Amino acid sequence: MASQTWCLLALLVTLVGTDGSHAARHLLDTAAPETTAPATPSLPSIPALPKPVIPSMPTLPKPSLPPMPTMPLPKLAIPPIPAGPMPSVPKPAIPTVPVIPTMPTATLPPMPAIPLPTIPSIPKSIPPLPSIPITMPSIPGVQLPPIPFLSPPPSP
Repeated sequence: MASQTWCLLALLVTLVGTDGSHAARHLLDTAAPETTAPATPSLPSIPALPKPVIPSMPTLPKPSLPPMPTMPLPKLAIPPIPAGPMPSVPKPAIPTVPVIPTMPTATLPPMPAIPLPTIPSIPKSIPPLPSIPITMPSIPGVQLPPIPFLSPPPSP
């Protein structure tokens, strides 16, 4: 709703500014009607319900546990290792590897010689840049004003 009011006001200001219509000027001179916000209905209150009475929990005595019976653990003994020579472990036989025949070496003809290209050398000094002429060439019969960026700066 507010955006429509602003659009209408902008349209009225535009019409009055350009002196386009007497009706728009008349509307601008009259006071705008006051708009009030509609009353919001009040919400009905919800009645509070009484809280129910909850009976307390009865406390029971904690049962005690009987003591844990103790039982002696038997001592384990490891039998002694017999003294004497250790038995030998047989070693597996390694199979023989077959002989691989050798190939004759290939001989290649020599590579042809390729001449290397010559690279031009880079000059060590850079030639100076051409200077910009300070004076303009004169054309007979034409008078040109001096160009300020080509003239030296004024002395203080």
